[in-house]
Amino acid sequence: MSLRKRGGVWWIDVIAPSGERVRRSTGTANKALAQEYHDQLKAQMWRLAKLGERPRHTWNDAVVRWLKESTHKATIESDKAHLRWLDNYLGGKDLDFISRAVIDRITDAKLREGVSNATVNRTLEILRAILRRCVNEWEWLDKAPRVRMLREPTRRIRFLNRDEAQRLLAELPEHLADMAAFSLATGLRRANVTGLQWSQVDLVRRQAWIHPDQAKARKAIAVPLNAEAVMLIRKQLGRHPTHVFSFRGRPIRQVSTKAWYQAQQRAGIEDFRWHDLRHTWASWHVQGGTPLYALQELGGWESPEMVRRYAHLSVEHLAPYADRLCAVRVVGDEAGDVIEAANGTNLSQGQKRQGVSSR
Repeated sequence: MSLRKRGGVWWIDVIAPSGERVRRSTGTANKALAQEYHDQLKAQMWRLAKLGERPRHTWNDAVVRWLKESTHKATIESDKAHLRWLDNYLGGKDLDFISRAVIDRITDAKLREGVSNATVNRTLEILRAILRRCVNEWEWLDKAPRVRMLREPTRRIRFLNRDEAQRLLAELPEHLADMAAFSLATGLRRANVTGLQWSQVDLVRRQAWIHPDQAKARKAIAVPLNAEAVMLIRKQLGRHPTHVFSFRGRPIRQVSTKAWYQAQQRAGIEDFRWHDLRHTWASWHVQGGTPLYALQELGGWESPEMVRRYAHLSVEHLAPYADRLCAVRVVGDEAGDVIEAANGTNLSQGQKRQGVSSR
């Protein structure tokens, strides 16, 4: 039988002219619609075998292949969540069914859930990435519809000044305070701090390293340890056999706990996440004169764009250009103002108006 119902949905089970068995979900519980889809598929397979037309692929085909090729991604689990949501609208559909109008309907449906533009964009980015691969790499489509992203508000970078950081550390329990101070000293992400093992630390050479499978960009990160970081690591010696940071003999898994938020309240700090410790570390570096290219390497960022978020915190490199406007300045009182040129020549206001030079 070429149509079978399974799990409330009709499935196609046919033999192509090439002899290949094709089993595919129609994505519908309506038998009439499923039969129509079945007939279209058989006609497509006949045109492919007899006329040499390009085979048609479904969204599900693209998702399966994309997942197989994307197992290395650090965000693969969140990507799967977006794909499960998209399956409600694209499951079982041919790729050429996905038009600009379909994408707009998907965008509107996501927005109706009350989520932010940023959340909608993360879903659209997955859709766009798969469609682009269908065109550029797999040659399943001649062209893909444009996926237009929603405007996202520019969020300020939240970071602490030195006094605020000291207040927060003073209010945190010791195990969290040590981890927070280590984050401020190294800029490591939360997962890299909680997962740091003794095998990744060399106190003699004063460095640690993050393995590629632990890094967000999937590239190894060498972490130089300053005196503060070394002191904090030495403090943990003997507490756990494998993990650097532990609590009551067990590795620490969660840091954004009740104790974390209560410490913020006591310290008078608002709107601050654990990840903002990394923003604080980067901001202090820039304010201290660390070049952006060096900060990118220290922080393990994949692209310079991620580091440019902190560029506004340092303007020292712009000072020579600002000084160009100091070539002429006014000195003296209102009655007898004198214009002093950069070469030290003085002109009274009267001479200036008359175009008289003092040379």
